[in-house]
Amino acid sequence: MDETRTQGEAHALQAAVAQGFALLEQGKLAEATAHCRSLVLAHPADPQVMMLACEVRLANGDLESAVQAADAALAGLPGSAAVTLKKAHILVMMRRRTEAMRLARDVAEREPSDGRTQWAAGKIHANCGDAAAACGYYEAAQAAGLRTWPLSFDLASAQFFAGEFDGAEQNLAYVLQQSPAQGQAMYLRSILRRQTAASNHVADLQARLRAPMPSPAAAAAALYALAKEFEDLGQADESIRVLNEGAALKRRSLAYDAVAERDVIEGLRGIYTRDAMARPTPGHDEEGAIFIVGMPRTGTTLAERMLASHREVGSAGELMDFGQLLAGAAQQAQQAHPHLSLAEASLSIDFAALGRDYMASARQAAPGHKYFIDKMPTNFMYCGMIRKALPKARIIHLVRDPMDTCYAVYKTLFNQAYPFSYDQAELAEYYLTYRRLMRHWHEVMPGEILDLHYELLVTDTEAQARRMLAYCGLDWQPDVLDPSAHPGAIVSASAAQVREPVHAGSVGKWRRYEAGLQPLRDRLASEGLLAG
Repeated sequence: MDETRTQGEAHALQAAVAQGFALLEQGKLAEATAHCRSLVLAHPADPQVMMLACEVRLANGDLESAVQAADAALAGLPGSAAVTLKKAHILVMMRRRTEAMRLARDVAEREPSDGRTQWAAGKIHANCGDAAAACGYYEAAQAAGLRTWPLSFDLASAQFFAGEFDGAEQNLAYVLQQSPAQGQAMYLRSILRRQTAASNHVADLQARLRAPMPSPAAAAAALYALAKEFEDLGQADESIRVLNEGAALKRRSLAYDAVAERDVIEGLRGIYTRDAMARPTPGHDEEGAIFIVGMPRTGTTLAERMLASHREVGSAGELMDFGQLLAGAAQQAQQAHPHLSLAEASLSIDFAALGRDYMASARQAAPGHKYFIDKMPTNFMYCGMIRKALPKARIIHLVRDPMDTCYAVYKTLFNQAYPFSYDQAELAEYYLTYRRLMRHWHEVMPGEILDLHYELLVTDTEAQARRMLAYCGLDWQPDVLDPSAHPGAIVSASAAQVREPVHAGSVGKWRRYEAGLQPLRDRLASEGLLAG
């Protein structure tokens, strides 16, 4: 702060900064932006003003400018943990993972006894997909004396992905002791392991559901947990009854336009035509990217773990990078041609730049490997764009029985993803849309995508593994046949199941629940998709 500033001026500036933050909290972004702009003009070197500028620019989606404001604040507050962690948070949003984790690590090392700093550093690492490192920081936060149920839940979540199931169970017990109606904690506890007649939480879940729940979403999570435990215990009728109840409750809690999303996906087929795909487009010629795509819960994680067991391959997890970078480039192109839709505008983007930017960010999620896997299932929407941007990328498409696919999706409570999965009719329509698009990609770029069938992967594992490795240009290594032995975190809803040896126990599983899946079954049957 300027030493010549009077106490009154200092108080006035503090009040003005506080007013800016209040406008942000009230959702008055335009007013906050104008107010902040005047403060920055008058006090460009004041760290509190620059912190306000950082938040305002972040709210406006201007990430580069927000980082600049954070740097300006750090110039006045060198070493500030709060400002450094804010900068790291923004860098995560910019897909600059290496820098973000380095900043978080530096701050945590400087303040080892500050539990909240350790917690924040853990969140940065978790958001970068490093669950193992996140566990260490969360545990350091607890060791520093910070003991709250949200911290314990974050630790349990990271432990789930890291395969530390016993520790996760202990932390979830603490969460549910302190906050008995935490539905997400109930669900995570239930999916940690296969429940048995001798050890389960059915009675506990039923008792918790009889008590008031804080929200429909919390009640839905508890119902999903109960449905999963009934499934484990072989009580199929009870499982599907409770699951349908939970799904209906979850769907009512979501603001989601299923028709609009399907229309966007359907529109891609009319834009990325055979002629559009055949048109020569300079791409980024780097090798190394392996995309695993398809519907969720079709064996994408199993295929990923098999490939990641190869010494030359690392897993980058489920990255949103390609879709985000594509959308940003299409938005810029649309500004020059506002009459075009985003998908139409995307045809004119610099695909080589898209590929280069994607590779630069994605490699930070799997450092030290020649090849890396991006296992974001919904990248199925972008197969044509991936081929244009990264002509040497490999695309593996997991295919599974339609009903097994949809039932596996339907019974899973996802974390802020796949809103189509909570209504059987919407799920069926989304699945049909996905199938039409994948058929289209095969037609307009024949031979470019490897279809890998889940049922064959779990029954004729070696033959399918050899196909997969050959397609990726990788030499044979028998370690890929035992992905359960592969160490490392698995940031996926199936983090527990995929640690089991490869088995065919889920093939045809939907038939046990057929009576409760009638809307889904009828719609798929109407398209001739049900086997005899």
